[in-house]
Order: sequence, then structure tokens, then C-alpha cells
Amino acid sequence: MACWRHLFSVVTPTYNRAHTLERVYRSLREQSFQDFEWVVVDDGSTDATRTLVQGWQQEASFPIRYVWQPNQHKKTAFNNGVRHAQGEWLVAIDSDDELDPNALYHMAGVWEQIPPAQRDRTVAIIGLCARPDGSVVGDLYPRDVMDVSSLDMTFRYHVRGEKFGCLRTDVLRQFPFPEDIPGFVPESLVWRAIARAGYLTRFVNQVFRVYHDDADGLSREGRVDSGRHALGLWLLAHDTVAYCLGWFRYQPASFFGAAIRYTRFGLHLRAQRVDRPAGRCLNRWASRLLVAAMWPAGVALYVRDRLRDAMARAKHPVTI
Repeated sequence: MACWRHLFSVVTPTYNRAHTLERVYRSLREQSFQDFEWVVVDDGSTDATRTLVQGWQQEASFPIRYVWQPNQHKKTAFNNGVRHAQGEWLVAIDSDDELDPNALYHMAGVWEQIPPAQRDRTVAIIGLCARPDGSVVGDLYPRDVMDVSSLDMTFRYHVRGEKFGCLRTDVLRQFPFPEDIPGFVPESLVWRAIARAGYLTRFVNQVFRVYHDDADGLSREGRVDSGRHALGLWLLAHDTVAYCLGWFRYQPASFFGAAIRYTRFGLHLRAQRVDRPAGRCLNRWASRLLVAAMWPAGVALYVRDRLRDAMARAKHPVTI
């Protein structure tokens, strides 16, 4: 059994975000619950991040640990933060967002309310995000307190929008982000694998995070052109059609869409001469049938992508 030094480790992967990092620090300083550490994982920044954090280390009322690594990727920085965490629960917050002043206090209170017999199966406490004006981002949960898997919340209850909370550090160490896959890897791949292992999440209609939609924020990595992140988007589509068909009856349209994206982004990978990761085949006949049925739509969207790319290049030619 691990011996934890804090209840929470707040982990912030960052890269050249000295101009927004103070927002996180300020929100941590204002926390009503103080049994936490802050682990800043610097992914090879070339700005004043190190100097800034070192200054805060001298004045903060909570421990701050600065972990530097050569520039790799957010997923690698996150894994590094999980390895360094000394808190029982891990709160991952981007370098441009902030916690509600009572976020850690409420998370700790929710944990205390979970019956001891259920705690081994509980992997996360997830609440809501709000914009700076107080409006909630995305959907509320159907009930104020729900103990279900993250897959159930996505497919059975159709809840959408940014959500936020804490996860057990010991479980995260068993399910790291795959570092052998280059570039963007959707967070959902990890959360889904944890859910399929039998873990439940306690979802609560409580705001934990204030969400700032900065255009260059790390959490916005996935919202880019399809070609650049084709591998990550294909991986998510593959996961849906290969491993999540047990939830098909709750939301068929999502699975039809994933089958379309499987072909669409697979063709992008072929055009880019990028190999699909080994071991990711469609072994179930139902998965293959679904992809085959949606194949024409996937091809059509791929062709549309290529035409749009060609038009964009013609409108904005690259000059040397």
C-alpha cells in the first residue's frame, strides 16, 4: 500500500506558458483546502518559466516541485508528473486555467462520502467546468451524484462538454499515456481503458475548474486540422468501434460516426505514409461490418478534406 505525503498532487504540464502560469498559481494560493503539492512539469520551455516557478517556491504556503524535461509532448509531461506525484489523488490542470477556490475542499468532501466498501472501485471524482462568467460548460449530469463508468456517462447518458476532477494516482500509474505513439493522443483512450478495467467514477454537479478557452492552450491540442492529428483521431475511432460496441445500443449515431472517422483518418495516414500502431486490428466481425457499411462516407469526407487543403494552399501559397 502506497504511503502518500499529501491528499492531492496538482500536476501542471507546461511549455512556454509563463504568461499564463500565474493564473494557476494564484488559484492554488486561494484554495480553502491546503493538503496538496503543486508539481510543475516543464516540457523544455525557453521562456521564463523556471525563474517564475523558483520565485513562487520561496513564498508559497504549499510545496512546489519543478520538474524539467527536454521538449517531448504533453502526454509525456503528464506521465512524468504522475511518476513524481506524492499525493493520493491527482488533479491535472493546464497552465492557462484555474481551480475554483473550494475545488479541493469539495473533492475531499466527496471522497469522504463514498462508502469504504466502494472506494477500491472508485477511480475518479469528476465535476464541472465553468467559464469566467460563471456559466457551466457543456451538460449537467442527469443526477447530482452518480457512480458509473466514464463510458456509461459518455454513451449511455450522452453527457457532453468539458469536465474536470481528480483521479487516483496509483491507478494512473497503471494506465500511462502511450509514449511510443508520436504527437497527439486523445485523453479518452486512457479514461476508457480504465473504465473497461472495471473502475467507477463519482460524477457530481459541482464546479471544480474555471475554464479559459485560450487559442493556444494545451488542452486545445485536439482541435486542429484533421491531417495534422490524423493518428490520434484514428486511434480514438478505432477504440470506439473495436472495444466499445457494448454501448452501441445507447447511442448508435456515435458509432456510425466513429466508423466513418476510422476510414477517413486511416486514409489520411496512408497519404502521409504513417503506419498504424501494431496490434490494433478489427478482430470482431461486428466492428468490421460497421466500418465496411460506413466506408463510402469515410472516403467522401477524406476527399473533402483533401479538396479543402488544396483550396487553402491555393489561397495562401507558401513562398520562400
